[in-house]
Amino acid sequence: MLAIKSNLMSVNAARHVGDAYEALSKSVEKLSSGLRINGARDDAAGLAVRELMRADIAVIKQGARNARDGISMLQTMEGAMATIDDALIRMQSLAEQAATGSYSSAQRWIMHQEFDEMRLEIDRIAGATKFNGISMLDNSTTRSIHFGELTSDKIDITGSNMTSASAGLAITGLAISTEASAKAALTTIDTAIGSKDTARAKFGYKMNRLEGTINVLNIQSENLMAAESRVSDVDVASEMAQVTKSQVLAQAGIAMLSQANAMPQMALNLL
Repeated sequence: MLAIKSNLMSVNAARHVGDAYEALSKSVEKLSSGLRINGARDDAAGLAVRELMRADIAVIKQGARNARDGISMLQTMEGAMATIDDALIRMQSLAEQAATGSYSSAQRWIMHQEFDEMRLEIDRIAGATKFNGISMLDNSTTRSIHFGELTSDKIDITGSNMTSASAGLAITGLAISTEASAKAALTTIDTAIGSKDTARAKFGYKMNRLEGTINVLNIQSENLMAAESRVSDVDVASEMAQVTKSQVLAQAGIAMLSQANAMPQMALNLL
């Protein structure tokens, strides 16, 4: 029906143009953000899944950083034990030197002075070596490196008491001022070196275990990120096809809207 009061064709065309522009707006938002889901209205269930995945990824990544920090702490302690190793070897060398009968008592006393300085240096290193304020060479406290949501997702690291008075070294009171005491010190220091090597090896295999944990966590994170991408990221090729479709519909709708708006003019010609 030709009418001048109600232009239903124009209203219909305007509605379709609005729908096309709305679809085009959504596509532009997705392409500009790179995300298929920009809000709950896009995919409520998908949004919930994505956010849970993001939380899991964040926990795993932080767990990997925790493990790296644990390795750094152990490297600090193990490096200090290398210096303790040098001191013990020097003490053993001095004890061997003092154990022979070709030196005078005065000369052995000089050796003993250096021997005792090495012992004091071991105590200083054991007490002064810290990582973030944490000391592991003058106590046997257990530290837990956590890397997951469960309480069992951890690796416990026990410190090693490397002070001269500890059971680990037990070199306090040693003297090399006489041949007899020097020979006795050789056996004690040999035992102390063995105890130190055991403690140092313990730190080493804990580092290896943490490195293996980091590798597993990185793989888990990568797989979760891939799954999150499939849920959340926009398919650019598919969305560009939708953009082209929406642009064509919008252009066609505008053209038809123009034609519909011209229809009342035809009625006026009859008048």
